[in-house]
Amino acid sequence: MTLRVVIADDEDLIRAGLRIIIDAEPDLTVVGEAADGAAVLPLVRRERPDVVLMDVRMPALDGIQATERLLALDAPPKVLVVTTFENDDYVYDALRAGASGFLLKRTRPDDLIKAVKLVAAGESLLFPAAIRALAGRRPRGSGRVAGIDRLTGREGDVLRLMTKGLSNHEIAAELVVSQETVKTHVGNVLAKLGARDRTQAVIAAYESGFVSPR
Repeated sequence: MTLRVVIADDEDLIRAGLRIIIDAEPDLTVVGEAADGAAVLPLVRRERPDVVLMDVRMPALDGIQATERLLALDAPPKVLVVTTFENDDYVYDALRAGASGFLLKRTRPDDLIKAVKLVAAGESLLFPAAIRALAGRRPRGSGRVAGIDRLTGREGDVLRLMTKGLSNHEIAAELVVSQETVKTHVGNVLAKLGARDRTQAVIAAYESGFVSPR
């Protein structure tokens, strides 16, 4: 199966470079480009991509608003933020809006390809140290997160380990339980927090003050 990709970036050179890298892969293809966030929604409706590579800083409509609009669709694509600076607050807001992860524009081509395939498969591209640093610049407990107080003790343990970037396998080893048990706990955490994926769950943990980024 060929994965369909849309590139949204206001810089012609960046779009051209990303297209070359993606189209060089036999199982990836670029089906459209947008130079502004306002053009992303109609493009996605027409082309139905699996993944959108989204710049966060664009002129008329930024990547945060564009991501929110995309994820309101009935069958939204995965959104992978591509940014110049990992400490950009726009990145944090895009992740809050539902982006599955982010990459720096200086990322190696092989890592870009892996990231596209990873998020297309439904996984999160989680960089715990970067998210922790971004969360640390916000007021502690700055948001009320519905469901955080409904987590069981073990689900809370799992969420804390998720904020450290541990995989299900690593969490299972840490808690001395099976991977299936961890998978169940992760699913419960996402459901109770109303999170699309692990990234949103981690952000909810910081915003609610459940976990301190400091």
